[in-house]
This record gives sequence, structure tokens and C-alpha cells, in this order.
Amino acid sequence: MKVHDYHEGNLQLQDRFRTRELAEQMAARVADTIGKEARSLIEAADMFFLATCDHRGLPTCSYKGGDPGFVRVVNEHCLAFPNYDGSGKYQSMGNLIKNPNVGILFIDFLGQLRLRIQGVAAIQEDDELLPEYPEAQFIVRVEVTEVYKNCPRYVHKYQLVERSEYVPKAGQETPVPEWKRKGDLVDLVPKKDPAR
Repeated sequence: MKVHDYHEGNLQLQDRFRTRELAEQMAARVADTIGKEARSLIEAADMFFLATCDHRGLPTCSYKGGDPGFVRVVNEHCLAFPNYDGSGKYQSMGNLIKNPNVGILFIDFLGQLRLRIQGVAAIQEDDELLPEYPEAQFIVRVEVTEVYKNCPRYVHKYQLVERSEYVPKAGQETPVPEWKRKGDLVDLVPKKDPAR
């Protein structure tokens, strides 16, 4: 983010709390490439938060999880991650079709680090990475426009207790979530879904 990228709302609060010079210095640290330190954090991540906007301009934020390494840094300008089966709404992924701009937040709770990425996403149904992710429906590639660390001061320290058993793995049957087998939803699940 360059200094001139701050809008009136940003500047109003920076002036009110006397942080304009600090904000300008922080903006100077924003990169448009994924550096070595950012790459390490991204490729070690087992989760991230994805912000998208719908056709009305209303934002939504979703949690994306997998085994460490499920997000790939393709090169210094691009990262990629799989889309797995979910609730069938395709809320975040559908938003990408209407508005490809995304915000991504990686948090290392143990190391108490935060990394923000802004970029432009594209759904790739025939991506060369697809075979490397069992049960992935497609790959999302994000061309990064901004990469920057965020203040970690308020990141609570957490430890992993257990990874989700639902993350697809090669050579292993993925359990069916119970919610897909309940009530009136079971008849609405696609015919090829193991819940049927």
C-alpha cells in the first residue's frame, strides 16, 4: 500500500489518533511479492481466513483448513489452494466469479504471527495441481497484489489439539459428516456424494 492509497476514512482516524507518520512508514513495508519469511508461514499453515464480497458488495469471511502445505506458493506472485466439498452453497467461491478480489489472513497462533495478503483470485478446474489434492473440486490461484505482516500483539497463543479427520488424504477414505445424513438434507445431497 502506497501512502496515497489511504482513503479519507483512514486518514481521518490517523489524524485523530496522530498516527499518520507511523501509517506511512507501515505502508512502505507492504510488498507485492511473497518473500521468504511469508512463504514459510504460508506453506506451514493448516488454515487461513478468506474474505470475499458478494454481488451486493457485502463481505463475508470463511475459514479454510487442510493439512500443512495445502496452500502452495507457486511463485513470488502467486499462491494456490484447493477447494474441498462443503455445505454446497459455494458462498466464497461463487463470490470469486462475480468479484475476484480477495483478502487472506494467515495466523500462526503458536508463533503469534499474522500475515495479510490481498489479491485477485481465479478458479482453475483443470489446474495442474489438482491431482495433488485428493477429493479437491478445483484449485484457486491468487495473484498477490499486497503482502504484509500485521501487528501480532493481540494474537492469543493456542496449540493444536487435533487436526480435522475430514481433510481428504490419498489412500484413505474420508468420513462423511453427520449433518449430510440428517433429516431432509440427505435427499438433497448430490447422487455421487458418499452421504447417499
